[in-house]
Amino acid sequence: MPLTPEQQAEIDTLRSQPQETLRTVAPGMERHLYTAHPVLDHGFVRVVDYMGDDAAICQAARVSYGKGTKSVSNDEGLIRYLMRHWHSTPFEMCEVKLHVKLPVFVARQWIRHRTANVNEYSARYSILDREFYIPAPDALAAQSTTNNQGRGEALQGDEAQRVLRILQDDAMRCYDHYEQMISEDGQQGLARELARMNLPANVYTQWYWKVDLHNLLHFLRLRADAHAQYEIRVYADAICAIVADWVPAAYKAFEDYRMGGATLSSSALDCVRRMLKGEEVTQESSGMSKGEWREFMGVIEP
Repeated sequence: MPLTPEQQAEIDTLRSQPQETLRTVAPGMERHLYTAHPVLDHGFVRVVDYMGDDAAICQAARVSYGKGTKSVSNDEGLIRYLMRHWHSTPFEMCEVKLHVKLPVFVARQWIRHRTANVNEYSARYSILDREFYIPAPDALAAQSTTNNQGRGEALQGDEAQRVLRILQDDAMRCYDHYEQMISEDGQQGLARELARMNLPANVYTQWYWKVDLHNLLHFLRLRADAHAQYEIRVYADAICAIVADWVPAAYKAFEDYRMGGATLSSSALDCVRRMLKGEEVTQESSGMSKGEWREFMGVIEP
């Protein structure tokens, strides 16, 4: 179950007591407040609080840059200019606080983004639930033959069933032992902070994650990318949908310039210019390595 009865009761209480406010309100984000969006088999993402909107980005930019922005005819144009020229501080004026439930191994990837405030569920103080991420059959894949940190084709038939059975059996067995160790029935019981080390990396944890929009978009650029691991990418996709409703102009610019755009090196740009002049350019004459050339060709000839 994604939300506990206690969490749902708290959310229901908060939603039943709306309050007037003089602060900026983003109508698209208001619809997401306190709504748990399911992710994976037991996980979720929900908005706890937020600050700012598209207008807040423009307000901050105009304070910073003064009359130099007066040539920009509208807020959307200004936001696109800021995104296009990598001006980051105006986007830092918006913040969001998320409540996320996720497997531990996903959390360990996520925490690499050290530009947020995080408070995680304490397994030293509380007992973790018997909830584990078990992949859907189509998410079980072999090791990629071209990428050391990626996956290839999906496992088939008996092998897929055997792997699923191992994952389920190991998770349940580890949790059984966890419960046995912390139990105080007829024994002292092992400390929770020690017993937790026996749990596998697919057990679920929860945290509050507060981040400004600039750093959130950087997170999404990496984790909503097709090359990101599936289990963190689905969380990033869920957050993308939320951000698109919160700051639609900023998100559209982000899609155009970051997610849908490409950065070219000086060598790659030189190759494009030569190609436009009709010159036949090869990897050998490009001045790029094989890896750089392969990535370059993936951009101009997807």
